[in-house]
Order: sequence, then C-alpha cells, then structure tokens
Amino acid sequence: MKLVPWRRAEPAVEGERDLSFALPFQDWIDQFTYNGNVYPLPIQQTLIGRNEEIGGDYSGLVQGAYRANGVVFACMAARMLHFAQARFQFQQMRNGKPGDLFGTPDLGILETPWPNGTTADLLARMIQDADLAGNSYIVRQGNRLARLRPDWTNILLVCATNREDWVPGDPDTEVAGYVYKPGGLRSSVPEMRFLPEQVAHFAPYPDPQAIYRGMSWLTPLIREIQADQAMTAHRLKFMENGATVNMVVKLPADTLDKFNAWVSRLEEGHKGLANAYRTMYLGQGADATAVGANMEQIDFKAVQGAGEVRIATAARVPPTLLGISEGLQGSTLNAGNYQIVIRRFTDEVLRYLWMQAAGALATLLPAQGGARLWYDDCDIAFLKEDVKDAAEIASTEAQTIHTLISAGFEPDSVVAAISSGDWSLLAHSGLYSVQLQPAAAISEGKGAVVQGVPVQANGNGSKPAVPA
Repeated sequence: MKLVPWRRAEPAVEGERDLSFALPFQDWIDQFTYNGNVYPLPIQQTLIGRNEEIGGDYSGLVQGAYRANGVVFACMAARMLHFAQARFQFQQMRNGKPGDLFGTPDLGILETPWPNGTTADLLARMIQDADLAGNSYIVRQGNRLARLRPDWTNILLVCATNREDWVPGDPDTEVAGYVYKPGGLRSSVPEMRFLPEQVAHFAPYPDPQAIYRGMSWLTPLIREIQADQAMTAHRLKFMENGATVNMVVKLPADTLDKFNAWVSRLEEGHKGLANAYRTMYLGQGADATAVGANMEQIDFKAVQGAGEVRIATAARVPPTLLGISEGLQGSTLNAGNYQIVIRRFTDEVLRYLWMQAAGALATLLPAQGGARLWYDDCDIAFLKEDVKDAAEIASTEAQTIHTLISAGFEPDSVVAAISSGDWSLLAHSGLYSVQLQPAAAISEGKGAVVQGVPVQANGNGSKPAVPA
C-alpha cells in the first residue's frame, strides 16, 4: 500500500492546524485500497486500541485503578473487609513470651477514634491508604484521632549527629516529625507539623529506595491493570459495534458524496447492539469482507483471566476468595482445599497486617509496663472455621496439664508454662507418683515414719497404717 504525503497548511488559528488534500477524491481513495479492499478512514485494525495511562501517584491509583478496575476494587475490598474486623488489647509479656490479653481505659481512643467512629472505621482507612499510597498516617489530637491524607503528608528526616555530609538514609538518619500540607504541596494553606509520637505511621510494605516509607502493592501492577482495562474496553467496543468483527467494505463510489451516502446507510442499518446480526444487503459493485479475530479466536476469557489472577496474586488475596472465574475451577472449592486457602490468607496476610497496625498504633497510647499492644481476633467470623482446630489444641493442652500435675509439678506453674510456651516456668512440688507421697515414704516392704505417722508398703503402694 502506497501513501502519498499530505500537504500541510499553515495554522489558521493559534493552536489549530488545517489539513487539506492535494489529490482528487479517486486518487485519495486509491491510496487506501489494498488487494482490492477499501479501508475506511481512519484505518482501523482488529484489537487496535489506546491504553488509558495510570499515574503512579496516589491520585492516579485512586482514579485509574481503584475506581476504574473491578478486580483491583475487589482485592482491596476483600483485604479491608477482613482486616477491619480485628480489635486491640494489651498483651502481658512474661520473660519475653506473650501472655494473657487485657483491656484498660486507654484503649477507648481506638474503640472510638472520632465521633461516631469505630475500630473498624479506623482500620478500614488505614488499610485503604496503605494499599493505594503505601503509607497510612493517623494523628492523635487530644482524645480523638484523625487521618492524614497520605499524598499531602511528608516525613521530616534529620541527621542525629549533625554531619554536614549527611544524606537521608544514612545510619544516623532519624524521623523528626511529619509535615501535613492541606491541599498538596502547591496549596497556599499553612502546613501543619506533628511530632513522631503524635503520628501512627502504618507502612506494611517497605519501599526499598526510601527509608521510613512504604510502597503500594499496586505500583508494580500498573501495566497489568492497564492491560485488563484495555481488554474490558475491547469487549465493550465489540458489543457496541454489533458484536461483529471488523468489516472491509468495497463500495462502487466515484465521488465523495456517494461514498458518504454509502457509509451513512450502512452504519444506520448495521451499527450498534440494536442492529446486531441483521442481514446485510449490498447493491451492485459493493462487497463486504470480514477481517480480524472474533471473541472466540482471541480467547478473551483466558487472556483477561490470567491478568485477573496476577492482580489477585500481588494483593495476596486468593482468587477463590474473590470469586473470579479462574478461582472457581477444579477442586479449589472442595472443603479441604478451601480451608487451606483461608488459612494461608489469614496466617500470611492478615496476621502480618494486624501485627504491623498494632505496632504503629502503640505510638499513640501510654506505655504499659511489661505489656504490648496486640490484636484480638477471637470475635472474627472469618476465623470461626478454626474453632475445631482450636478445640483440638485445647484438648491436647489439657491432657498435657494433667500429665504434668500428676508428675508432681505445681498447677499454677503448669498453666503458666503451657499458656506461654515457656517450660522454664515449671516448678516441681517435690512430690511423686499418682498419690504424690513424699519420696521418703516409699520403701521396699519396710515400715517408715513420715511426720510421725507410721507407713507400710503393700502391693498397692505405700499408705499410712491404720491405728489399732
């Protein structure tokens, strides 16, 4: 196909450019004829499209990913709905080992962080900001908490040794505070500054190139998200154009008016969903040829399904939990397999996020001697499937407690050792055997006296002699 350059005229208006053709209409038509087929202008090809660019910043991910992509929204919703169900308690520490959970009035600010707010509201905001921006900032002002928009917040770093050649990220780098600029860096609103002990900084995925800052799990997925949205747009255009493949139509037109008339009549009768699958009638000299691939040939489901799984994998949300088609095949929904998926999501993702959130929020609470802020998941419905496993563990622990007490260990020390997993807490009573008789009372058929009481041995063991 040979193309003749267009003649470009000078702009008539600043910022505009007039394009005119130096060739007669028939010569112009001949330019876009290949193998006897006339290609419409602009020339279109199967699967041609333009990807919508997604910005890598907070606003770009909100608009281009969270609000524009169903799979990203589903992943973030799944993470948020399960993460927000936890609550916080203090946990007593014994010899570096975790102990019992307990509550104090200091936890009230986490239970009602702002008017009409709950712990679930607080956690939902934290995980949403962390997913989109990599960072969540919660500031304490008196008896209430407030969320700082992450893209309006900067971390102020200083050199602890006051070196002149200091570079942020050196070993002597410290966080001096947080600077919040309402409206962004270009805003004329005065900035607000907060000390490190006033801000809970939640950044579950560290940025390897920025100290004290996190990275969004969406950052490496921008191209995947664009590809997924391009496939969705292609499917939409496929349906909007009558659910047919591209057509090349040869028209017996020798003037521009006849050409435009042919195009108008064809689009009026065959374009759009209302005209899908209608029979096309062409006059003498006209011919229509289908080109390109249909939906089955491009295997749309397999292509887009693979992209959905890659997005879910980066979010660490099992496709089975999301309910997408790729996660509902084979034996993935069998009881045993499904429980394994749930257990992995809980142990590998949720517990890590809860641990990080507890560590961040502990900054805003008074220190508790010998205790730490921790999460309590006992009321989470999502984890109720683990009740049977918990009951089996409790039964095993109860049997262990019974065995240790029967062996002569003091009951209180046994319970403490089993609860904490620290066997060094065990303390022995000095008594042995089932009857827990003093060791001095055990003899080989000879009488003995224990605390003035005669004792004799028999075939059933040692026991005090009955006075005559």
